[in-house]
Amino acid sequence: MAKDAGRRLATVGDWYTIGLTLGLGLGLGVILSGLLAANMVGIGVSVALGVAAGAGIGYLVGDTTETIAGVVGGALGALAAAVVVVGAMRRGATRLGVGAYIGAVGVLVLLLALIPLAGYVVTVILPALAARMRGRQAARYAGLRTLAK
Repeated sequence: MAKDAGRRLATVGDWYTIGLTLGLGLGLGVILSGLLAANMVGIGVSVALGVAAGAGIGYLVGDTTETIAGVVGGALGALAAAVVVVGAMRRGATRLGVGAYIGAVGVLVLLLALIPLAGYVVTVILPALAARMRGRQAARYAGLRTLAK
């Protein structure tokens, strides 16, 4: 990493490692949220563990910039996936089913993070989709409950 009169010049490798740690943190946050975010305590734990996992990945890959990117990715991934998990659980999904689907999405995000620039793109798209989904959440389907009476 070149330094010039106190200014750090970003190289192509720096941009790749920042996007990599951003995407890896995002994927780990999604997986943790899929496993733990069934209630508010689980959401808090998944965000905290996502931040810690992202920081660990960032520290292993690079320096301070990568660590910050991993922290941001872990927090965003856990929060975005928590929206989906809470909505699915409220509508009657099972914890195992939601965990399996969200875990598979997390693995896909981890793999996408290996592609240059994909970590940045997924980090923008995933929270945007979660925010859009949050506004469209429907109430629990009441059709089968009326038949049970």
